[in-house]
Amino acid sequence: MAQKKLIDKQLIRELMKEGELKDVKDIQSLLKAQFKDIMQEMLEAELDHELGYSKYDYKNKDTTNSRNGIRSKKVRSDYGEMEIDIPRDRNGDFEPVIIKKNQRDVSSIDDQVISMYAKGMTVRDIQDHLHNLYGIDVSPTMISQITEKILPVIKEWQQRPLQEVYAHLIMDAIHYKVRQDGKIVNKAVYIILGIDLDGKKDVVGMWVGENETSKFWLKVLTDLQHRGVKDVLIVSIDGLNGFKEAIQAVYPDTRIQRCIVHMIRNSTKYLSWKDRKAFVNDLKPIYKAINEDSALNALQDLEDKWGEKYYIAVKPWKDNWDEVATMFEYPAEIRRMIYTTNAIESFNRQLRKVTKSKSVFPTDDALLKMLYLAMIDITKKWTMRTRDWGKIINQLAIHFEGRI
Repeated sequence: MAQKKLIDKQLIRELMKEGELKDVKDIQSLLKAQFKDIMQEMLEAELDHELGYSKYDYKNKDTTNSRNGIRSKKVRSDYGEMEIDIPRDRNGDFEPVIIKKNQRDVSSIDDQVISMYAKGMTVRDIQDHLHNLYGIDVSPTMISQITEKILPVIKEWQQRPLQEVYAHLIMDAIHYKVRQDGKIVNKAVYIILGIDLDGKKDVVGMWVGENETSKFWLKVLTDLQHRGVKDVLIVSIDGLNGFKEAIQAVYPDTRIQRCIVHMIRNSTKYLSWKDRKAFVNDLKPIYKAINEDSALNALQDLEDKWGEKYYIAVKPWKDNWDEVATMFEYPAEIRRMIYTTNAIESFNRQLRKVTKSKSVFPTDDALLKMLYLAMIDITKKWTMRTRDWGKIINQLAIHFEGRI
């Protein structure tokens, strides 16, 4: 809609000369008065339309109904609280549209509260911001009520149909403290990032559950299946016990890649500080090998050099070799996409930036609200396809013939 100037430049200059426009507060007062006048005129126009004639135009009156004074109503606007005169009709039939009968808020305050909540601002910060900027006082209860309006939206998002085939899923969990039955308990938020057959990355889902277990992951994967996911080509995971079995119970043909960064991190836990750099350097020929045979030779070299001193650091590479070596089945472009869960760890870090102001969440819903809003904010920037996607999709079509 084309914007027309309601205050011309000449009037602005005159007001400045007369000292009526000196600072931002004066501008806000002027806008508030203009806003109120516009609302009043729109209400009068609505009643004109309802009655079929304008005020004092008795010649065109063709109804037994008529105006019946006004009633004052306090409403909250972007310019602060104001009193509006609502015109009435004698029959009581008039139902204003611009300010509905029980409406007390004509502002975009709801949107602002949700936006601030999404950025991790505390209730106190939100209250102070609205008071300082608009002179509006909102209670913690009101802020909670506003943010709870998005719960049905979250539920709809959690139940939305998904794509039939995903090229790659990355699965991980992030942990929070939540108050439950009068106690503070640890909860896991199960998160899946997906790359579809167009190379687009998205958050497939987030589920709040008990502390991370393969049993709950099985429930999550079953949910994906019920929502239309028939096939997943490759999944990247960390080292949770039973994770592989949970995936294969739902998607038996899916190839599983163990995250190399997690493997390295888990090994270094058992090393002395002076040996860490040398050990990590000796891991590189394994995961950077050109093929599995070269990687196995490098693993043998690692065991020969460090196996006796750091048996517990070498053992996971041997025990989980099938999942570590999955990447060697594919060309470099696919390997780069699947060999770590860095994408989801980066996403989780951004979530933590938003949630750092909350040491404990009062409910699962409160946690999910903040994470969902943060997720919407974060994923706005996910506009590019996966790097080298043209090559990758053709390579996947060969390796997974008949499944794409």
